Amino acid sequence: MTVNTADSPVTVLDGYVPVIDLSGARSGDPRRRAEVARTIDEVCRTSGFLVVVGHGVPEGVISEMYRATREFFALPIEEKNKLLADPADPLMRGFGRKGSLAASNADASVPQERALPDISETYTYNRLGEPTAVDALPADADPRLRTANRWPELPGFSEAYRAYYAAMETLATEIMRLFALGLNLPEHWFDDKIDQHMTNLTANYYPPQPVAPLPGQLRKGVHSDWGSLTILYQDEAPGGLQVLDRANDTWLDVPVVEGSFVINIGDLMALWTNEAWVSTVHRVTNPSREQAHTERYSMPFFHQPNYDALIECIPTCTGPDNPPKYAPVRSGEYITGKFRRAYGD
Repeated sequence: MTVNTADSPVTVLDGYVPVIDLSGARSGDPRRRAEVARTIDEVCRTSGFLVVVGHGVPEGVISEMYRATREFFALPIEEKNKLLADPADPLMRGFGRKGSLAASNADASVPQERALPDISETYTYNRLGEPTAVDALPADADPRLRTANRWPELPGFSEAYRAYYAAMETLATEIMRLFALGLNLPEHWFDDKIDQHMTNLTANYYPPQPVAPLPGQLRKGVHSDWGSLTILYQDEAPGGLQVLDRANDTWLDVPVVEGSFVINIGDLMALWTNEAWVSTVHRVTNPSREQAHTERYSMPFFHQPNYDALIECIPTCTGPDNPPKYAPVRSGEYITGKFRRAYGD
């Protein structure tokens, strides 16, 4: 699937989860943008997962976010519990309660999955919890969506998270524009559907496992993401991200490339594209018992369209022989329903 240009290949490393260079798309050359968009379209029709380099996010923004995250999770549990998410918060900002992402799957047995909670700790930030987001929600939205973010008293922490979040907003907008080109839409087709997005930035901490997990229990259970796309930063520690190759029913490791981000589409993008693009299930495995003393960190930016964005079949993804497979759904209603299944009310 490597697409060569006169300057450099778009695909740096081929595979079920390929490594794609975005620098050509960011050059402003329409031809290069179209080439990158075509490559992304092909990936989204097969695995729905790619790794991107040449993304333009400054290394210092990433490293400062990583530093702040490690400092937070190193706090005593009593200190982290002071920031426990409000049980009434639909988006679980702050230090997260235990849950199971696998319970959010449409065919899941919720009680069974919740009996094997994910072996991780989380911290979540959302722009809707900022005082500046006064116009981000319609008047009839659940007022609890405006629950304030919960910050630890750590020097530079909030600054690191806000800077990283801003960089992810920029990158997500760029990727959504490439998505539009890949779907034969005007480049800015998604812009007014994500300009007041309601994205959670969640830091995951996977602690050492001195005691073996229960059978079937994972750092993150098998699930698909819920929104339009996810931008994930992950470290190189063992016990990592895997995706399911649906053709062979086998689990494949996602490549870890220094300075890269993992991009995958979520359920709403599959709905938008009438399942032309796939929202692939994935999981985070446990380390081997020989490596059980290690810890791992990752930071997913779960890009979620505007609360009132209507997710319905894109015009280029339907026709007389391919009618829409799903009824339209509002972004906000969809995401809050998923949270209730995964973490309870």
